[in-house]
Amino acid sequence: QVQLVESGGGLVQAGGSLRLSCAASGRTFSSVAMGWFRQAPGKEREFVAAISRSGSITRYADSVRGRFTISRDNAKNTVYLQMNSLKPEDTAVYYCAAGFASTLVVYTTDKGYSYWGQGTQVTVSS
Repeated sequence: QVQLVESGGGLVQAGGSLRLSCAASGRTFSSVAMGWFRQAPGKEREFVAAISRSGSITRYADSVRGRFTISRDNAKNTVYLQMNSLKPEDTAVYYCAAGFASTLVVYTTDKGYSYWGQGTQVTVSS
């Protein structure tokens, strides 16, 4: 079982930055691939970024590539999402997710993830 708690959301002006954190419970963090997803009002949840167990492999949605960076610290059981050059269209509830995986696997759809956090709101004003 993995429990996830996100933090770091808030209100920021367009062009600004935020760093989201997701702390995981348990001693299995190094066995799970991690991902970030987001859901805007009236829209379906969408993939944002993913990272493999060791952090050696990352994937990004086209809409955030070059602006967002996913990373993880296995010693702290935490995954991060650094968000730069934020745009109003980045406004959403951001969720982190965990899924057991082989070493070099990343999941870019929600089907790969068994555990989800409660979400943190990110609002970007224009």
